[in-house]
Amino acid sequence: MNDNDKPHDEAVELAKALDEVPEQFLDAGDDSEDARLTAMETELAELKQQVLYARAETQNVRRRLEKDVADTRTYAATGFARDVLSVADNLARGLDAIPAELREDARLASLIAGIEATQRELEKVFGQHGIARIAAVGLPLDPNQHQAMIEVPSAEVEPGTVLSEMQSGYMLKDRLLRPALVAVAKKPD
Repeated sequence: MNDNDKPHDEAVELAKALDEVPEQFLDAGDDSEDARLTAMETELAELKQQVLYARAETQNVRRRLEKDVADTRTYAATGFARDVLSVADNLARGLDAIPAELREDARLASLIAGIEATQRELEKVFGQHGIARIAAVGLPLDPNQHQAMIEVPSAEVEPGTVLSEMQSGYMLKDRLLRPALVAVAKKPD
């Protein structure tokens, strides 16, 4: 028996108890008819209340289960998505590492174009599955989305403003997949 069957079983037991109520009170002995009737009505009201509570609990369990199933479907790929983010990072680092003079070389132009097309396709797939990059540079530090790695003295921006991004952060729908690793401005010495 699992937890989902418990409220149902309690309701069945209470219904059986309702069937047995008249027999319990027929042997009441010397009590008057009114007293037995009042006692039976009180017992019936209590049992009805217990049945209502059992039904409500069953409904709550059903709703929680439906929410858990929906969350599982929505966020099932979280581990895989985190692993693929390192592939996206390495692809971006590779493109960033290509010097300008090599970008102008006609022999490498198609290779670079292919890598850039792969990066765009990866970003498109991320978008289709609800994976979005977190904005960071120029925004105030948000500890729910950014992880400050270093503080840099700066008189140009307000303290607590993100100056640069060391690693991109991502959200999976409304949940944090990975925080952005950032450098944050502080007051100059």
